[in-house]
Amino acid sequence: MKYDEFIKHVQSFSQVESLDEVKRAVRATLQTLAERIPGNEASKLAEQLPEEMATHFQGREGQSGNVFSLKEFYRRVSDRENIDPAAAVVHVRAVFAVLNSAVIPADFGEVQTTLTEDYEDLFAAPSITVPGITMLTS
Repeated sequence: MKYDEFIKHVQSFSQVESLDEVKRAVRATLQTLAERIPGNEASKLAEQLPEEMATHFQGREGQSGNVFSLKEFYRRVSDRENIDPAAAVVHVRAVFAVLNSAVIPADFGEVQTTLTEDYEDLFAAPSITVPGITMLTS
């Protein structure tokens, strides 16, 4: 999936009008995810994403992820975007929904196994279908 397509889909899921805000949401969410997951999982994601997004995951090979709760994940995204935590929840869920469709399901499943149970809702299949998103198979 191309960067502009990813952004457009996140915008649709999040119902955010401003493209700049959507880009900030994607950047903040991916940066926080990169902190949270092991480097080998980050590398797998980087290989499948457009360069504008892959850069957040590159250079972490061999590193372990930092352990923090989903609540802390939302707080970090909120701080990075300088927005209300409730808005950060919407942004994170939108980014994860599109990410779920943009990468090979087995690789996204491996990311899920590195996270604690409180992250489970972020990995549910999207309840909204966005035209143009097709699930990849491993």
